[in-house]
Amino acid sequence: MARNIGIEVTPPKSKCDDAFCPFHGRLPVRGRIFEGVVVSDKMQNTVIVRRDYLWYVKKYRRYERRHSHTPAHRPSCIDVKVGDVVKIMECRRISKTVAFVVVEKKEE
Repeated sequence: MARNIGIEVTPPKSKCDDAFCPFHGRLPVRGRIFEGVVVSDKMQNTVIVRRDYLWYVKKYRRYERRHSHTPAHRPSCIDVKVGDVVKIMECRRISKTVAFVVVEKKEE
């Protein structure tokens, strides 16, 4: 049984023994929630998520497209690969660069 993390997401079907899993471990989640596309899964238990957004340029009174890459921890119970749309949520810092965790894989 997966524990309730406080937001409306579908919990993973499989169980894991990852300490940094918000559903089966002891990692609390809080703060910001983003959606993005996984662009890299080459690191161990970590994925890079690309988030596209619009940025307003006051001088030209127009928007420009920008993006950011955010490293996120991937629990072993959530199976994601490159091209998947995921929801990530802020957590305590896990390593030097990782402060987000994957909480849901969006089904398309």
